[in-house]
Amino acid sequence: MNEIGVTILSIIVMIGLGYFLKRIDFLTVKDMNPFNKIVMYILLPCMIFHALYSADLSLLSKLGILPFVILASSVATGIVSFIVLKALKLDDITLWSVLVTVMIANTGFMGYPISLGIFGSDGFLRAIFCDIATLCIFLILSFVLILKFGGTIKTAVRKIALFPSLWAVILGLCFNILNIPIGPVVDNTVNYLGQGAIPLIMIALGLSIDFSALKRSQRMIMFTSIMKLMFFPLVAFFVASHIGLIDLQYKISIVEAAMPSGMMSLLLATTYKLDFELTSDCILINTVISLITLPAIIMLL
Repeated sequence: MNEIGVTILSIIVMIGLGYFLKRIDFLTVKDMNPFNKIVMYILLPCMIFHALYSADLSLLSKLGILPFVILASSVATGIVSFIVLKALKLDDITLWSVLVTVMIANTGFMGYPISLGIFGSDGFLRAIFCDIATLCIFLILSFVLILKFGGTIKTAVRKIALFPSLWAVILGLCFNILNIPIGPVVDNTVNYLGQGAIPLIMIALGLSIDFSALKRSQRMIMFTSIMKLMFFPLVAFFVASHIGLIDLQYKISIVEAAMPSGMMSLLLATTYKLDFELTSDCILINTVISLITLPAIIMLL
């Protein structure tokens, strides 16, 4: 079995473990909240910081083009989806509940472990830069939803400014570029904590799986799966090819674009009182479907 197969199967096994633990009532869906908090506020920032702090940033100018691929793909997917959803005459709540799921990719929670497992530390570094685009999309959608459904710009800015992964990127780059030492104890601690992110993310994803969602939101699940898992990476393919990306730059941009809908969509759905259940159903099911589409896309690359 090749490296791609081993990595994908390992991820499926960890997700399956989470689902199995839920089925036998060892863990419940409620356990996702502390899991996600630990990952989002401690483990994932440590993982990002350590990767950037120890990375060779001599290619920084080239890495900076990667967010553009994801950003362009997201905007194009969002525009086409908006036109289609408007034609279906959906109400605004439903329309935006679906739209946030097709525009925000899971470039972090799923993108990081897959890029790291298949392409190593060089792939992981590029995945981080792709994830910067997702943060930008989250920012753009936050302001659009404020204008559409109310809320304050101050609240949106505060949520974004306090986002742990954003600070992990900023501090990791600053400490690396300025050559600021953190010492062996802190270095090892941050590294150990970062290594715990992947298994906890995968188990939490397993806990979130709910196949009854297929009956509740079948039409929108089908639409979001097509737009996010097929149209989004197809746009990324044309953008990456047009701007001349090659080798690892090209592969990572396509793989990250092919990720399922991101968990940050749920944060937007909750904050702006969208249809949380619909958004959740779309994310969960296209995450499961991505376990089939992702290996296919990676094999083609």
